Amino acid sequence: MAETTAALRTVAHNVKAARARAGLSLDELSRRAQVSKGALVALEKAQGNPNLATLVRLADTLGISVSALMQGPPEGRVRVVDAESVTPLWTGEHGSEARLMLTTSGPAPVEVWRWRLEPGEEYPSHPHQAGVVETVSVTAGRVILVVDGTEHTVDAGQTATFDGDTPHTYRGAGTEPCHLIMTVHLPPGPASTL
Repeated sequence: MAETTAALRTVAHNVKAARARAGLSLDELSRRAQVSKGALVALEKAQGNPNLATLVRLADTLGISVSALMQGPPEGRVRVVDAESVTPLWTGEHGSEARLMLTTSGPAPVEVWRWRLEPGEEYPSHPHQAGVVETVSVTAGRVILVVDGTEHTVDAGQTATFDGDTPHTYRGAGTEPCHLIMTVHLPPGPASTL
């Protein structure tokens, strides 16, 4: 519980700081991100439990990565992250989950995610900001990637990439869980170096 409270305080601080840097009021951030003002107020007070969709909308609107909202200051030159030490940002009803492992630094950051999708379970994602590119590498099982209404099957050992500024969905397929590594390549820009 203490770990969750500390993580929520970090998110609250980072959202408030990013909003201030962007010069946005709570009302304007709420309107642009399509997140209720009440949820933003609670989040900035380190209350509530924001879901992945809310964090993605806020990050996209603020022009930063999701992990920039979640991570504290860097700890050194090399970061080693154990998957079990990272709380899933999304969990499905049947045991699927998505963990944001880390985000690289620099002018064009890359988020590294680990996903497990149970057969038939899916995660629909809203379009990201222009310039975001996603890459999905399946390590076990099969995923159906739906991009702009078209289905693409990606099997273990295969990698797919696409522009993330269109609606997309990840769906577990086959009879066993699908494990994949996803990278989200963020566009370069002054706000994305946070």
